[in-house]
This record gives sequence, C-alpha cells and structure tokens, in this order.
Amino acid sequence: MRKLIAGNWKMNGLAADGLALARKLAECAAAEPLPADLLLCPPATLLMAVRDAVAGTPLALGGQDCHTRPHGAHTGDISAAMLRDAGCSHVILGHSERRTDHHETDALIRAKLKAAREAGLVAILCIGETAQQRDAGAALEVVARQLSGSLPEGMGAPSLVIAYEPVWAIGTGRTPTPADVAAVHTHIRAELKGKVAAPGDIRILYGGSVKPMNARALLHIANVDGALVGGASLNADDFWAIAQAVV
Repeated sequence: MRKLIAGNWKMNGLAADGLALARKLAECAAAEPLPADLLLCPPATLLMAVRDAVAGTPLALGGQDCHTRPHGAHTGDISAAMLRDAGCSHVILGHSERRTDHHETDALIRAKLKAAREAGLVAILCIGETAQQRDAGAALEVVARQLSGSLPEGMGAPSLVIAYEPVWAIGTGRTPTPADVAAVHTHIRAELKGKVAAPGDIRILYGGSVKPMNARALLHIANVDGALVGGASLNADDFWAIAQAVV
C-alpha cells in the first residue's frame, strides 16, 4: 500500500509564506519522484493560491474541515462542495482540536463524513485518546468508540483515510512507543472489519509530533500507512524529509 503523508497547516500561513512553502514543495516534487502520496491542507484562505502553486505536480490539496450541508445560511463555514470546487481532493475531519475547541461530537463528525463523500472528497477521520484516557488504560476503547460513532454506513477505501492522533502527542514533542502505535493501529484495523468495505485497503495514518528524526521509525511500524503532520509540515525541508522517510 502506497503511503500518504498529509500536512495539516492548521491556522498558519499568510499569502507570502504560504505560497513560498507550497512553491518550494512543488519544486521538490518536480525534481525527484515521490516515494509517497503527498497532501497539503492549508487554511481556507490559501486553498486556491496553493492549488495554483502546485498545479502540474503530484501534490494534492485538502481542506481542514467542512460543514454538513452543501450550502445555506451558515456564516463562516465552508462546504465540502466548495472545497471540491477549490481543487481539494481530501478533507480532515474530527481532529481533536475541532472536537475540543468546537465541541464536535461523533454524530456531527459522522454527518460531515457523509457530506464529504457526497461531494467526492476523501475524508481523513481523526481519532485519538487524551493523556488521562491513556493513563486509565482506555486508549483502545476510546479509539474504537470514536471510530464506531464517526463512521457513516457504506464508507470504504476510495473515500476514507483514518488518522490516529493521540491527543497528548499533538504539538508536545512526545510520541507513543512503537509498540503503543502498533497496538492501536492493529486495533483500528480490526475494528474496521464489518464497518467498511475492504478494511485492509484503508490507509491508517499516525499523527502527533511527527518529525524528520522519528518519521522513519514511525512509518515502518505495522499498519502505519503514512502520517498526518502538523508543525513539521510548515517547514518544506522537514516535510520533504518525512516523506523521504517512507523508503
């Protein structure tokens, strides 16, 4: 299975630095073959500019969230159809920062996944436990519950990617041990059976303080099919080095 390296820029990037980052990655992609699929998820204000900067390269474009409805009176929101129209092929949904900061429930995230599928987008569903839940020995239970609650019926590999992001590892510099990552990813793979079509074809990404120095170890763990990269995706050299680590 070809790995996917996705960069979540979060709420970072004005026009000048966002375009510089996209253009540098486009130059890297044009200079040598990509060992993995690469996806850039900038803030909505930069989507079209990044789309144009990476046009003609293998780099794909994604959004960071979408509304459940295709249009309507939803001030400040963006629909999956709008993301598709802007050139996106993917959208990140259910990120822990959305679950926490915006109080998003599994039911809401499930509705967003349905909207993404209807618009022709690949949904990257984020799941993961807090430090308290892991310390209580509930990590596997939490990811299974989030997975079950957030997945609409009829999802499959063409429209779904799973990203395991332990909340306590996001932006902290801490990462689980390889054994911990392997255990959760294996559990997720098992939980997908009976919930999605062709569960063995679903890519499961690891996210949470992925950096060039730990990427190779993380990306070669069983059932790790790529990475969802946060802070390191804002540096072209670091993001490219993570992509190269799949080899």
